[in-house]
Amino acid sequence: MLTARLLRPAAALLSTTKRVKPATCGRLYEAARQAHTSSHSLGISARPRPVLRTTSRLPTVAPPGARSIFIQTETTPNADALKFLPNHKVVPPEFSTPFIEYLNPRSTIAPPYPSPLAAQLMNIDGVTSVFYGPEFITVTKSPDANWIHIRPEVFSLITEAITSGQDIVTVSKKEDGEEGQETGEQDSLSYDENDSEVVGMIKELLETRIRPSIQEDGGDIEFRGFEDGYVSLKLRGACRTCDSSTVTLKNGIEGMLMHYIEEVKGVHQVMDQEEEIAIQEFAKFEEKLRQQKGPDAAPTTPGKGSLDTVPG
Repeated sequence: MLTARLLRPAAALLSTTKRVKPATCGRLYEAARQAHTSSHSLGISARPRPVLRTTSRLPTVAPPGARSIFIQTETTPNADALKFLPNHKVVPPEFSTPFIEYLNPRSTIAPPYPSPLAAQLMNIDGVTSVFYGPEFITVTKSPDANWIHIRPEVFSLITEAITSGQDIVTVSKKEDGEEGQETGEQDSLSYDENDSEVVGMIKELLETRIRPSIQEDGGDIEFRGFEDGYVSLKLRGACRTCDSSTVTLKNGIEGMLMHYIEEVKGVHQVMDQEEEIAIQEFAKFEEKLRQQKGPDAAPTTPGKGSLDTVPG
């Protein structure tokens, strides 16, 4: 009778003509029929009220094994690098290394840490490198590529990889002399009982005060040694190709280390052979521009340690 009570007022309001009562119809059927016919003629759909739809209260059941995922994106100081946070562990905690960097398609299938996801990301036109942090993925593109075309593909591939439950990184045995990813066998900032007191303080400061900031920018940092008062460091991820990496090392990291540790005289940035060649070529280009503009022309990259001071 509840349905009759709800539908009878609607029928009274919407009906404009009298209908002959069928002999075989009861009062409930007559009210429902009048409401349906009148509302249909007015273009109104006679649906039950939402409060009476018990099916809407039932929770949606996801297929077995499916995962919900929400990917966040953060910009970095490097305009050619974006940081993706899939709310999921990227580098497994049981790995001794805190990061893995893939600089070419071959490295994505090579030991010791091949990655099907990195291989797919590197196949996107314009992507030059993929960096895995503990809980984030940094994708770097070429300067002439556009994020409008790259970003949706990256989103799709990361979502598919995580929701399917596949391993982002796998482990395989590395043969002697075989090239692989840019990573160390263990964290360069981890404690080593053979380290001197000064090196131990440097590592602790890098681990607690500097690494979190570098990771926020989509990269990481490696400790390569301490000799004659100078700390050798290697920037990774978004910071590796960032134009402000020199400023980060000199004004940020070097200043902090020299402030807290008096034995530190400065910081040296360790570069790969490809990076050194790129800087030398850019320095030659700068010199060529200066010759065209004249000896009094201002440098394109001013400041101490800039590319204008690099010998050609």
